[in-house]
Amino acid sequence: MSSRFVETIAVQQTDIDVQGHVNNVAFLRLVQDIAVKHWLHVASAELKSAYTWVVRKHEIEYLSPGLPGDELELTTWVGEPSAATWERFTEIKRASDSRLLVKARTLWVLLDAGTGRPRRVDQRFLDSFTASPS
Repeated sequence: MSSRFVETIAVQQTDIDVQGHVNNVAFLRLVQDIAVKHWLHVASAELKSAYTWVVRKHEIEYLSPGLPGDELELTTWVGEPSAATWERFTEIKRASDSRLLVKARTLWVLLDAGTGRPRRVDQRFLDSFTASPS
């Protein structure tokens, strides 16, 4: 089972839309940002320099609004890899009451950083994401 990566952030005024809540695009940015932070946290320097990731597909379910002043708890983890793709899950909760605001599933594609060509997700990546946190 993949280890989970958690970060708490404050809603920024620039995240708020004309309806007075966190804009859907801001939530999408948070889903992507936490995934990148997780990768940078677990990957070795060798993997970071040799490989990169791009998104193939996002599936996002907006369950409840985020509001000005909210602290948000972002949690992400990887699911099952398949060839050069790897699914990743993200949940965004309001920290004050643990209310689930957003659920996302993203399909990422592993690329060779030098050639831009897809590469198979192999055991090195599995080991990075399933290692116990230090």
